[in-house]
Amino acid sequence: MDVKRLAEPLGAIVSGIDVRDIDRSSFQQLNELFCEHHVLVFPGQVLTPEEQIKFAEYWGDLVAHPYAAMKDYPTLIELKNHGKQVDVNQHWHSDMTYNAKPPKLTMLYAIEAPEFGGETAFANQILAYKELSEGFKEILEGLMAFHTAGSLAQIYGEKSEKAPSAEHPLVRIHDENKQKGLYACRAFTKKIVGWSGQESRAMLEFLFQHSVRLEYQARHRYRPGDLVMWDNRCLLHYAVHDHGDEPRVLRRLQVIGS
Repeated sequence: MDVKRLAEPLGAIVSGIDVRDIDRSSFQQLNELFCEHHVLVFPGQVLTPEEQIKFAEYWGDLVAHPYAAMKDYPTLIELKNHGKQVDVNQHWHSDMTYNAKPPKLTMLYAIEAPEFGGETAFANQILAYKELSEGFKEILEGLMAFHTAGSLAQIYGEKSEKAPSAEHPLVRIHDENKQKGLYACRAFTKKIVGWSGQESRAMLEFLFQHSVRLEYQARHRYRPGDLVMWDNRCLLHYAVHDHGDEPRVLRRLQVIGS
């Protein structure tokens, strides 16, 4: 197994391994890498849906998506390029933060990939938190934010008032590496609990912009057979739709978190 860093802020490329062959011992090694680098890329994998699910289950139980699951696989979603105008992932977010127990990781398997573009961008929220002043960190300490899937529900033709919602700390402590990171995203975080709408908007807008500064970012460019997993506990991500009508087919799953 060979490990090379993807970029300075985050990520590692793990080659020379077939994820179908891992055991409990090799899982422990991979999880240590995952908690250190936050994104792992496994090039050249050949996986059925069942094999992707089996590998992911080393990290825990899988999450069923409320709106877009595949017919025969309730924990898998097939992401296809239906055009930029209907792409619902063109924003910075951490997956499903509107759940009481959001996914701790997301895993994408590339079936088809464009020649250029179609990358996923990531932003390290541990670095974003570290760069804040001590005074600002004191303000954030103990604050809770309200997250909702209301806007997402409307996209899928569902009623927003019935969409899942949850409250989470604005500063999250990673349950494995124990590091603090920001935990808010423009897509789902709507209000700071106990604050007025005007106060919330001002604070959240600063955090939304600060959290995705270029020096916290890295990108992955997909190739068929790439298996990519990232840590939703400490990253934001953005699906960059710059590949026009070129085919891009990815199979996505998520593992439940705390």
